[in-house]
Amino acid sequence: MSSFLRHSPYCSANSPVALIGASPGRRRLLGAAAAGLATGAGATRAGPAGAQTAAWPSKPIRLVVTYPTGGVSDAVARLLAPRLAERLGTQVIVENKGGAGGSIGMDAVAKSGDGHTLAFAAVSPITLNAHLMKLAYDPLADLVPVACVMVSPVWLLATPLFTGRSFADVLAQSRAKPGSLRLATSGVASVGHLMLEQIRDKARVDIVHVPYKGGGQIFTDAVGGQFELLTTNPGPAVNPQVAKGTLRLLAVGAPRRLETHPEAPTLAELGFAEANLTSTFGLFAPASMPPAIVQRINEEVDRLLLQPELRARLIETDNLPAPMSQADFASLVRREYESNGRIVRSADIRAQ
Repeated sequence: MSSFLRHSPYCSANSPVALIGASPGRRRLLGAAAAGLATGAGATRAGPAGAQTAAWPSKPIRLVVTYPTGGVSDAVARLLAPRLAERLGTQVIVENKGGAGGSIGMDAVAKSGDGHTLAFAAVSPITLNAHLMKLAYDPLADLVPVACVMVSPVWLLATPLFTGRSFADVLAQSRAKPGSLRLATSGVASVGHLMLEQIRDKARVDIVHVPYKGGGQIFTDAVGGQFELLTTNPGPAVNPQVAKGTLRLLAVGAPRRLETHPEAPTLAELGFAEANLTSTFGLFAPASMPPAIVQRINEEVDRLLLQPELRARLIETDNLPAPMSQADFASLVRREYESNGRIVRSADIRAQ
């Protein structure tokens, strides 16, 4: 989970995050600037790591997606895997292991210890879940952030079952009939859950939380009218439904309005700055993985994120590639962990 409006130093004019909502010309200029900065960082980080990791990898790499199939994380992991395999010279096998807001998959990776297992996940299984539930792993001690992959806006959507037309209608109906609106998220301790809690707290409304185990089944149930509202990240499963109007975009968690959906206000614009959250996704490894290997993976992922085709595939779905050094990513995760702890305590958020 990330709120780049409030917590992150990466939302600068040259940041990949700044590309959200930018005009095509400005997007090209900012993208070139970000690419130049990242390329320079990669050059300074290169060095003895290549020599130290000459014998690695010695077998296929297992890439554990900590959510079920069908969601944005699964789609991006399968987009990244063959490209990373080519860079590393071995197979990268994607395995979905969902549940508990990503914590089940993270636990499996933390305990793998074979030097060839990675997780692809949002940062929330590290930065948020520990504040809401008892984990079988220490999120800061047992795992190491390896490479930031992307920043993803969070969409607040209406299903065909919701009769209102705007976010104001959500508040009005929930006040007129407390408990009449249900909002689905990808799970307890997900960024959508935290967004909902922030909205409920500030607006003093009763909206029922419907947690799923990942993002895939949500879309089938949403189109089928099993609930009125949902939060999700943009991706191949949801974007076509929004384009057709089956699911309607009421608001977004993003630094600014999206160029592809300029009609949808940010939650900050609507007066809900604390709920204006984005998701950060990346690769994580067991803490036992040698630093030289962690460094190499970071550099390879950064190079992939600068490739025009992969960048375009992410940007066209409103997911922003966010290459950064391993040290910067680790620092971001640490800050999010501390920030989320304050938010959870202040709002008295509890796992359901």
